[in-house]
Amino acid sequence: MHPSLQTDRALATPLHRQLYHRFRDAIAAGRFRPGDRVPSIRSLASALNLSRGTVELAYQTLISEGYLLTRGAAGTVVSPALIAARIAPAHLGESTPAGQASTVAERSLSPFQLGLPALDAVPTRLWQRLMTRQLKASTPATLAYPDPQGHYALRHALAAYLGVSRGIDCSPDQIIVTAGYCEALRIICRTVLRSGDHGWFEEPGYFKARDALRAAGVIPVPVAVDEDGLDVTAGRRQAPQARFAVVTPSHQSPMGVSLPLARRLALLAWANDKDAWIIEDDYDSEYRYQGRPLPALKSLDRDGRVLYAGTFSKVLFPGLRLAYLAVPPSQVARFRRTLDDAGHGCPQLPQAALADFMAEGHFARHLKRMRSLYAQRRGYLIQALATRLSDRLHVEPQAGGMHLLARLKGHRSDIDMAERARRHGLALQALSAWFDGPSRARGLLLGFTNIASQAEADCWVDKLKTALDG
Repeated sequence: MHPSLQTDRALATPLHRQLYHRFRDAIAAGRFRPGDRVPSIRSLASALNLSRGTVELAYQTLISEGYLLTRGAAGTVVSPALIAARIAPAHLGESTPAGQASTVAERSLSPFQLGLPALDAVPTRLWQRLMTRQLKASTPATLAYPDPQGHYALRHALAAYLGVSRGIDCSPDQIIVTAGYCEALRIICRTVLRSGDHGWFEEPGYFKARDALRAAGVIPVPVAVDEDGLDVTAGRRQAPQARFAVVTPSHQSPMGVSLPLARRLALLAWANDKDAWIIEDDYDSEYRYQGRPLPALKSLDRDGRVLYAGTFSKVLFPGLRLAYLAVPPSQVARFRRTLDDAGHGCPQLPQAALADFMAEGHFARHLKRMRSLYAQRRGYLIQALATRLSDRLHVEPQAGGMHLLARLKGHRSDIDMAERARRHGLALQALSAWFDGPSRARGLLLGFTNIASQAEADCWVDKLKTALDG
């Protein structure tokens, strides 16, 4: 056990936050290297004399920020995507700007952090009540090993939701509940792909998904994204024998564009012609601020070539660690064998509570509230950038999503700008870092979901301006 992970109960900083800092410092110093396995929650809690909840909360924060990566039964490792030398060491004595103590510090967030929903808007009391109700109603049968495919009531609720909201006609038997999107990718690779298979991957694209595919033994081939999303013609030219394509058609990650109907039909035609698979990552399609959410690509699938993946990390909270996969009817038995062989299964209790959350209408109401809240918070950040950094940044118009793409004016490196920002405690990301190869595109990706007010947006942008001036 690394002695550098020890916490100090005499400090005012919460123990979970201390542990988070200790891990960040250890990674920055090279004591934990990319790919290294970290201790299990249970063993670390025992070694440090901490509660498992404290360690789990620290791990959840590290996972959500990309420092750690879960690999199911293989444990948790330092993300292979990290370059340890580029990680700014954390400091237990870090301070927050005036007016932010009750928002950033208490929520253990970094300004502009991507991929997190509004954690201050999570209906925690309702969730606690639903979890308690399920626990009180538990029986020996519900406390046994869970169904590898997922809790049936949750799969039933998901099938109903997907039919109404995303235009997907599927049954509960076609749905698999997973512990996150990357686990869904691993299940897909194990079931319908072979080691060494090539597949199209959006360029730029979600780097954690790219890493997960490579770890599973398949080869993602970068295919250019333009103003209409993935270029199908370029994909056919670059990897004519590809066995799969990973796409984010509703809201491309990270560019924010939507795949138009002509491209969708061309992609489906390619998959049918080549007997290939389309993996549709529909990660935040619920959040669209102009018009109604677009139907899923899966809703157009008549030949059973689309494997549809969704997640609750973006619409509820990432600590829930629940996502889902909808597979074609012809593949249900095949996927079921994979789940049985792997001993797959997500915890029953949160699945049952989530099923009630959806069936009782709370989920639909929560999404409606979040759309309104995010539209407001998005406006806060746009206004702050326009009044303070318009000479350096141009905000790309996007119909939806949970982050803004700000293009750079001038010739400065976005990698350098993001690095300066990180040294000031800001968690924005460089657009260039999302490319697998060289890129001429430069920009900053800024999350806005946890900006609670215009004053907070102004404060964060002022801090960004200071970082860029330094």
